[in-house]
Amino acid sequence: MAERRIVAVTAGLGVPSSSRMLADQLGAAAQARLQELGHHAVLTTYELREYAVDIANAMVSGYAAPKLEALLNEVADADALIAVSPVFSASISGLFKSFFDVMDKNALDAKPVLAGATGGSARHSMVLDFALRPLFAYLRARVAPTAVYAAPDDWGAGSGGISALDDRVQPAAAELVALMGDAPARPRRNSGESLPFEQLLAQIQPRS
Repeated sequence: MAERRIVAVTAGLGVPSSSRMLADQLGAAAQARLQELGHHAVLTTYELREYAVDIANAMVSGYAAPKLEALLNEVADADALIAVSPVFSASISGLFKSFFDVMDKNALDAKPVLAGATGGSARHSMVLDFALRPLFAYLRARVAPTAVYAAPDDWGAGSGGISALDDRVQPAAAELVALMGDAPARPRRNSGESLPFEQLLAQIQPRS
């Protein structure tokens, strides 16, 4: 049975946060779909608020602290990524954007990505198309056609006990799994592995 690894990152600030709840639903749906197809699916979720200080320091120094570097490596090595941001000031959160700003520019190259967002009004759902899709297109990721936005009215059972949100979550998760089927499983890097100094030096980019 092949192992496929999904990493979910969410930039919610509350405990619990709606962004984390959406990431959990998307991750569970993708994990279940992979298991139906005979894969051993491993899902790991990270909340970026726990890395906020390290992300801010990396923005100004160009150096990722060990805890943040480990997360960046997890995302780079995953077979797929689920990324969920809350909407702040009509766009994705600064914490969410900063995390991808400090990531290596090639880390998401051809990686299947499922994007999601949460906000206080359904009017902000366009953030999926004017902020999230362009971000992941720039990073050359393979974004699932269906992105999922959740407003407050989505957190409840609909007719027959099935919510409108679940009607969007399930197709989106299936699309992510379909994208994963086009790519071989990524080997997990050795946690103790370090790159040669010349390669590390070559990865340092001047910051404006």
